[in-house]
Amino acid sequence: MRLLTRRVTRRETSAFEEPARRAALFRLISLLLQYPDAELLAARDELSRAALALPESATRDALVAFTAWYAECEPMPLARAYVETFDLRRRSSLYLTYYLHGDTRRRGMALLTLKQRYRVAGLTPPEGELPDYLPVVCEFAALAGPSIGEAPLRQHRKGLELIRTALREAGSSYSLVLDALCAELPDLSAAERAAVADLALAGPPAEEVGLAPYGPPLNETEVRP
Repeated sequence: MRLLTRRVTRRETSAFEEPARRAALFRLISLLLQYPDAELLAARDELSRAALALPESATRDALVAFTAWYAECEPMPLARAYVETFDLRRRSSLYLTYYLHGDTRRRGMALLTLKQRYRVAGLTPPEGELPDYLPVVCEFAALAGPSIGEAPLRQHRKGLELIRTALREAGSSYSLVLDALCAELPDLSAAERAAVADLALAGPPAEEVGLAPYGPPLNETEVRP
């Protein structure tokens, strides 16, 4: 399903080949990281074809492997695995500003800044979802292009690495989607990898006084009907 909306002009329909390829890739990743509702389940064959249509690369290999698994899963176990993986575990939450700012006032400002960035690009943030939700951020990358659209992904590269590590440690097939995403972004420096290791041990910053709750939900009933 589409999370962000905008008007598309006739001029924008003639995209350059490489931006168009990256847009298709980030759009696919956005869909694969969303909750597997009836609409997505019905589109599983189409998602598999989209992965196969990507140019030969490690990114394509990861997404082809994931969509093969995704297509074979029964709906209820797939939905349960998604909730257990992303909604009930903070270490693999899909809310990116949590990894950078934790539950602090700075996170609230980061969320507001991200929402404003969408609006400046002519996009309408989705109702009922935080703007740092990774599928939303990937869709922004697809719609706004490499320079502007992918900037939030680059900014949260360390958080993405933490999610990927947590998924790998949990043995989740969703780690393949994060492998594909990270392969399209700048690699981490040695200093950044050390910071990721430290953050994995210490956790994000904490600040409890006077803070509205921005953290990812911890109860399945808060997230899915």
